[in-house]
Amino acid sequence: MRTSLELILTPETSDDMSQWKAQASAILNIPIDRISFIKPLRRSIDGRSKQVKIHLQVEVFYDETAPEKQHISKEYPTLKSNAKTVVIVGAGPAGMFAALRLIELGIKPVILERGKDVQARRHDLAAIQRKGIVNPDSNYCFGEGGAGTYSDGKLYTRSTKRGDVTGTLNTLVAHGATPDILVDAHPHIGSNNLPKVVAAMRLSIMTAGGEIHFNAVVNDLIIKNQIICGVRTRDGNEFIGTAVILATGHSARDIFTLLSDKNILIEAKSFAMGVRVEHPQSLVDKDQYHCTIRNEHLPAASYRLTAQASGRGVFSFCMCPGGFIVPAATAPGELVLNGMSLSRRDSPFANSGVVVAIELEDLQPFSKFGAFAGMVYQSQLEQLAFEAGGKTQAAPAQRLTDFIQGKASSTLPSTSYQPGTVASPLHSLLPKQISERLQSGFKDFGKKMKDYITEEALVLGVETRTSSPVRIPRDSKTLEHPQIAKLYPCGEGGGYAGGIISAALDGVRVAEVIAEFTK
Repeated sequence: MRTSLELILTPETSDDMSQWKAQASAILNIPIDRISFIKPLRRSIDGRSKQVKIHLQVEVFYDETAPEKQHISKEYPTLKSNAKTVVIVGAGPAGMFAALRLIELGIKPVILERGKDVQARRHDLAAIQRKGIVNPDSNYCFGEGGAGTYSDGKLYTRSTKRGDVTGTLNTLVAHGATPDILVDAHPHIGSNNLPKVVAAMRLSIMTAGGEIHFNAVVNDLIIKNQIICGVRTRDGNEFIGTAVILATGHSARDIFTLLSDKNILIEAKSFAMGVRVEHPQSLVDKDQYHCTIRNEHLPAASYRLTAQASGRGVFSFCMCPGGFIVPAATAPGELVLNGMSLSRRDSPFANSGVVVAIELEDLQPFSKFGAFAGMVYQSQLEQLAFEAGGKTQAAPAQRLTDFIQGKASSTLPSTSYQPGTVASPLHSLLPKQISERLQSGFKDFGKKMKDYITEEALVLGVETRTSSPVRIPRDSKTLEHPQIAKLYPCGEGGGYAGGIISAALDGVRVAEVIAEFTK
């Protein structure tokens, strides 16, 4: 027989099967030797009381033989030589998961990625970290695996109704991700491990007969009679297919410009901008776990905070416990920040974006730029941060206490941000509609999290790439662009996702719709 239970464990016993069996035996009121196996289903940390607890949803097997250990594997069919072809622009999660699903449906994917493969990409990340050199086609946003590959690999999503989240996680496990992501409430792979998973996914695509082309910058669309037939790349190559998926990510500004130049409808959308805030990890642990020193059996603590300020949401975004702040610019002359963590999350710092919602009415001063209003606003802040940082990748920064009080910082605490910081009055450099709401939001955060407001916390600017400021519209049923047949906006770049898993789910959905309408 089998049944589902919730076990409540201490951190010390959370990985001890004998303790699981003892508690399950007591709950079911059966002898412990009748229990053959316990399968963990979901694990979460409850830090609401002084004694931190681990909640573990499990499936208990008793009075029957223990099930064989499951090995998750994924085999893809070899594509037929006459298989239809779909061109995918972008090798992020939306593009790669679309490709894998197309292969399962008998359609050949041809992925065009403007950046480099996941290993070669490391050299360009080192160049921006150490020398401030930005490669516009290979950076923290562009390259195989997309923005999430080297900026944390967090897999948490609320988009559970968009598709098969468990199936998506199983695909990652089949390609080398830790099985823990199937159980943890907030799964995370880490920027040191996700590149291996991405490389394994590439191998699956190519072994099945798909194609991936790197350093392939798309600069033209081949359209005949309002039907897209393929794309051209900067080096003059043409790639023809029965459909084209645009899965370019939220920072592919040149694609938005290309669409506009061809009079293909795009539209401004709401998004969010703000700063990165960094605390000593020990302070976050103290607040969340009610301890002086974190229990070795507990992971680095995280937080999620929200507030309302003058009619706009202020919220933490992409929180990275035990992490690092990284430079995520995609062009020279701009400064953009993001956060990442390695799988162990053992950095002495914790960082999070703290951003303010930017609604369409906030873009009125930029209305003359039409669909590019938000993009121009983004760009202006990024250029401002670059200037304030001394025209390098050094970040303008201010103590959190000084930011709230509206005064300059004479000194700055240490930081994980490798290019360094420059003391700057961010409270006055940022537009008032952002800085004043941040000040109000920070005060509210301080009421919710005891040690949040401290001189040891650092505010760094700017966090602007939370999501795309542009939406590429599509039909709700066919998912095609309303003007151009067989053109499928997809993932974060189209404005239809907000993270690795939601982008992957959207890629799968688009692939399935294409297969349905190309029978």
